Amino acid sequence: MIVRFHIDTLEQGQYEYRVSYESEELFSDAGLDSIEACIVAATEGLGRDAVGAEIAYRSIISGTYPLATLALASAQIAEHALNTTMAMEEVSS
Repeated sequence: MIVRFHIDTLEQGQYEYRVSYESEELFSDAGLDSIEACIVAATEGLGRDAVGAEIAYRSIISGTYPLATLALASAQIAEHALNTTMAMEEVSS
C-alpha cells in the first residue's frame, strides 16, 4: 500500500503530520521541529504493508517515494516538499 504523509505547520518552527491510507488516518504526531523530522517519524511508524508514501506539505503533493528512498533521502525530500509548496503558493496568490 502507498500511504500519504500530510505535513503542516503548527507555528514557527513546529510541525505536525498525519499518515493516512484511503482517507483513513493511521497515526499522527505534532510538535516536531522540521519537515524532515516529520518524514522520518512517519516513515519509522509504518508497518510492513506500506511500500511507499506520497508527501503532501500544506496540502500540496510534492511526490511519491518508495520507503527506502524516504529513509535515505529524507532531507532532500523535505526540501523538495517545501520548495514545491512555496512555488505553488506563490503562483496561486
